[in-house]
Formats: sequence, C-alpha cells, structure tokens
Amino acid sequence: MEATSKSQEEIDFAEEKKNLKKIEAALFLSARYLSVQELVELTDINPLLLRELLDKLKQNYLERDSAIELLNKDELWKMDIKQEYFEMINKFFTGSSEFSKAEQETLAIIAYKQPVKQSVIIKIRGNKAYEHVRHFIDIGLVKAKKAGHTQDLSLSESFYDYFHVEKKPAKTKTEEELEEREEIVEEKKGEEQLNSQEISSDK
Repeated sequence: MEATSKSQEEIDFAEEKKNLKKIEAALFLSARYLSVQELVELTDINPLLLRELLDKLKQNYLERDSAIELLNKDELWKMDIKQEYFEMINKFFTGSSEFSKAEQETLAIIAYKQPVKQSVIIKIRGNKAYEHVRHFIDIGLVKAKKAGHTQDLSLSESFYDYFHVEKKPAKTKTEEELEEREEIVEEKKGEEQLNSQEISSDK
C-alpha cells in the first residue's frame, strides 16, 4: 500500500514538473504578457491548476536568485529580465543588429509626438520613413489608425514592454492643440522649401 502511494507521489511530481516546463516554454517563447486563457490554450493545463503552477514557478525563480523573473499584473503573466539588467538589454535591442540608426530616429520621433499623423512623420523624415513605419507596425511596436488620406500613429503596449519603459500619461487638450499647431508650421515649412526648390530649378 505504501509503495503504491509513493509511486503515485512520484507520478504527480513528474506531471507537475512537466507542466511547469510547458508554462516556462510558453512564457519564454512569447516574450510578452500572456493571459491565463492564452496559457491554457498553449499548454492544455486546467485553469485552476495553471494558476497554482504560475505562483509556484514565480517562487522558484525568486529562490534561484536568477537574472530572470516572472511578472504578473492582474491575470497577465510574462517572463522577463530583472530590472538591473535593463540597460544591457536596451543596448542590445537598440543596436544595429535590431534597427538601423535611421529607423531608431523615426521611432524616436513617433514616440515623442504620438499620436501623430504618418504624413507629418514623412515630412520630417522623408519617404524612407514609409518603410520604417511599415516595419514597426509589422513587428507590433506601433499602432496605425486610418485618418483620412493618412494614418494616426501611436505606440503599442508591446513598445513599452519591449524597451522596458513606463507609459507616458495621456496628453492634455492644450498639449494636443500645441502639437497640431507645430505640425501645421512644419507642413508650411515643407511646402515653402519645395516651392523654393522649384523656383531655383526654373531659373
């Protein structure tokens, strides 16, 4: 009877270990916050058991004193690097292997001015920025919303997770109005430069 009980304990332990590895793999591969429902779909683990195992996995990482930790907010979970290593990770992600210098500059302007019309970004950065914006949308760092003949661009939640930065508070009405005026001024400058070039070429 004791041998049977022990065998069952071993079976349960092996099953738990297997499930913890499944959760670990899902979180590692996603590199973003996953909901409990998403984790259930990926691992086929019962939601109640999954929540228990997530808590256990989080504790395991704490006890290991690892450079990796398990983060959770509400029902969302993510595997990430501890804060003291953020600077090193940011250097890696903003290096030439990830984005070109031109792409970094375009992304910085979107981050500073958001929400901002794509037409404004193109006027500032030139036609090459079309490709940059498309790339950022494709990899999920920037969101685009149709606005007449152009698009309104803003940063996605993935941007803040990706670069480990805090989300800025929403702009006030006054700030938005000031930026709209700046955009109009920039557009006029662009038109004046084009007109000046056309006049020069006619002479």
